[in-house]
Amino acid sequence: MTPGSRKVAVVGVSLSDCGRVDGVTPYALHAQAARRALADAGLDRGAVDGFASAGLGTLAPAEVAEYLGLRPDWVDSTSVGGSTWEVMAAHAADAIAAGHANAVLLVYGSTARADIKAGRRSGNLSFGSRGPLQFEVPYGHTLIAKYAMAARRHMHTYGTTIEQLASVAVQARANAAANPEAMFRDPITVDEVLDGPLIADPFTKLHCCLRSDGGAAVLLAAEEYVRDCRTAPVWILGTGEHVSHTTMSQWEDFTVSPAAVSGRHAFARAGVRPEEVDLAEIYDAFTYMTLVTLEDLGFCAKGEGGAFVEKGRLTLSGDLPVNTDGGGLSAQHPGMRGLFLLVEAVRQLRGEADGRQVRRRDGTLPRLAVASGTGGWFCSSGTVVLGRD
Repeated sequence: MTPGSRKVAVVGVSLSDCGRVDGVTPYALHAQAARRALADAGLDRGAVDGFASAGLGTLAPAEVAEYLGLRPDWVDSTSVGGSTWEVMAAHAADAIAAGHANAVLLVYGSTARADIKAGRRSGNLSFGSRGPLQFEVPYGHTLIAKYAMAARRHMHTYGTTIEQLASVAVQARANAAANPEAMFRDPITVDEVLDGPLIADPFTKLHCCLRSDGGAAVLLAAEEYVRDCRTAPVWILGTGEHVSHTTMSQWEDFTVSPAAVSGRHAFARAGVRPEEVDLAEIYDAFTYMTLVTLEDLGFCAKGEGGAFVEKGRLTLSGDLPVNTDGGGLSAQHPGMRGLFLLVEAVRQLRGEADGRQVRRRDGTLPRLAVASGTGGWFCSSGTVVLGRD
């Protein structure tokens, strides 16, 4: 088999304990998720020769790999916020296809919620005040405010309404209701979203993701490993990545996210069109992220996201189920949540999503899914198209 010709599959996925997880370390959540992913695949730890991790350790990913007892020949510690894991999956797939690795484990774990509750850290309002970011800090831009500004621009330019944005949160909660692993499952209404405490205009509390503990792991492997795995393969069909900006003054258009580029690359490389996709897992730290990413991935035209999301299309029985586990708005959000998107997409394609399983109109299992992560305040994007045999 010549280098670069190998197909790459996701052969194992898992979550660690999630939600409210006190009395454990982030390292323990990494280990728990990793063990479960290997068990899901039916492979031994010795099969792993590549490792990717970010967000923990002084020398990430070497410190985490050592904790897990791994000595990888290929590593990646790319850190671009919430899109990290889709970008890492792209890098890992390229490495496996080229013959630089055979089985790559992506793993993440965080006790973000427990650390705040215990006073070990505070809620981060910004990412710092060094480098280019220093020029915005005096104006009081918080992380949430940057997303809110972008949402306001979309509302001003295209007439998107706050009710339409609120409907994203309502539909995410409806999906979470069928997920036993989701933190919040009680139904909510548009009025309840609008009546909540204001966080950053126009976002009230329920427009914003929750804060949880938890971890996830995904194992990618070369096609010749598939026959030794206990699960059906989910193939990496195409990937794309893009970095847009860090300072808001360098963002040319607040209504266009970097997914417009990463999505175009991913779909082109996969040889599929957005209208062929059965479900989408989209990073949703805020309701506006879901709406604008749907536009930029090509599921609707620019400016039509508001009308697209308000008709219940995002629910499990909708035209395009989105964030089928409840997403970061209702299921869990322990920080850089992009790896959770891949886990949920794979579970759906394998038909292992329990009471929230998506089916096509003819009753068959979905065949194509897209996972699109966003990092920073729309600073970066990674998009992965996945499919099953």
